[in-house]
Amino acid sequence: MAESAAGQARPAKKTVPAKKTATARKTVPAKKTVPAKKTVPAKKTATAKKTVPAKKTVPAKKAGSKVPPSALPVREDETPWTAAELEAVRSDLLAEVDRLRAEITAAEDQLATLIADSGDGGGEDQVDSGTKAFEREHEITLANNAREALAQNLHALERIDAGTYGTCESCGAPIGKRRLQAFPRATLCVPCKQRQERH
Repeated sequence: MAESAAGQARPAKKTVPAKKTATARKTVPAKKTVPAKKTVPAKKTATAKKTVPAKKTVPAKKAGSKVPPSALPVREDETPWTAAELEAVRSDLLAEVDRLRAEITAAEDQLATLIADSGDGGGEDQVDSGTKAFEREHEITLANNAREALAQNLHALERIDAGTYGTCESCGAPIGKRRLQAFPRATLCVPCKQRQERH
């Protein structure tokens, strides 16, 4: 009976195999990192040019020569310069400098006007354009002559301040007080000036 009881016993359940667990995914190897590019050193910039120090401005000289007027050279037949005579020459030179600067400015303004007008000459005849060209040349000549005279007057003032006024720049002889009173910017004595004009 035990057998029958045993026989009647239920058969044992089949064991179901455990579900397969998902196999762990293969890990994908990490991408190789590209090594960082070597940095190229920056190009050297051109070295800054050395700056040249600005020229020192020379303070304006006070009116009047440091050299006494009587020390300036004169010819043997002339009396030495007096302070009043030299101051009169200086005043004439300064007045001439002012006049010449005004003349240069006026000539440059006139020239600028003529140049501006020359652009409008579409309907001009040859005579009109020739006249304008002549006027421009004339103004240029006037301005250049005034600049040259201005430079000569400034040079004469420098020579007064330096104590070399009245000495011929060619031979070193005295120019002559009377000549300088008549023509204050003279730099040559009469014989040297005549020689210069012959050449």
